[in-house]
Amino acid sequence: MTTFTFVRHGQTDWNFQKRIQGTTDVPLNETGREQAREAGRALAERAQAGQQWDGIVASPLSRARETAEIIAEIVGLPAPELVPALVERSYGEVEGLDAAGIAERFPDPLAEVPGRERRSEVVRRVLPALELLAEEHPGESLIVVSHGGVIASLLRYVTEKKLPEQGHAIPNGSAHDFVIEAGEVSIAEFNGAAIDPAIRMRAPLALELTLPS
Repeated sequence: MTTFTFVRHGQTDWNFQKRIQGTTDVPLNETGREQAREAGRALAERAQAGQQWDGIVASPLSRARETAEIIAEIVGLPAPELVPALVERSYGEVEGLDAAGIAERFPDPLAEVPGRERRSEVVRRVLPALELLAEEHPGESLIVVSHGGVIASLLRYVTEKKLPEQGHAIPNGSAHDFVIEAGEVSIAEFNGAAIDPAIRMRAPLALELTLPS
């Protein structure tokens, strides 16, 4: 069993402006750096309570990498390992736009956005990376600093679209615990809260199944 505590990176100026970032490399702002420090202190408190952290990995985008570096220093871990598969979902031609800009360019909300990655495609690239990390770190607990689109896509897959709830974003600096064991991925905790037993909490790692779009 390997536990992955996913942390969303701290705030950027584009987050504050509610602009779509995707794979555009937007750095943390000062609020984001403080959110990273808050996340690091929260994870350090978990270590003091008995949680063992064995390593930290991150998306190579600078907002995730810097968040991971701040957390690693506070928690007392080596520099984060960068994992390309953890990069944010690509949003194609809407990157850099806010809601008004998206509506103006693509007035049909069901229209296909050129270059936008499907959530199922995000899951298809992230799960094998987690499976490999689990093989390399059996029985360990890793901090994974990634992005809202990645975390939401995994949540949707595991919970059959029950989480995150409609209109709920993944907060900057929030932490979510996933576990990989015996060919399955499960979610143990969502932003500090236990999961409702009525919601599916585990799903197969096998990718030949039908994934959410």
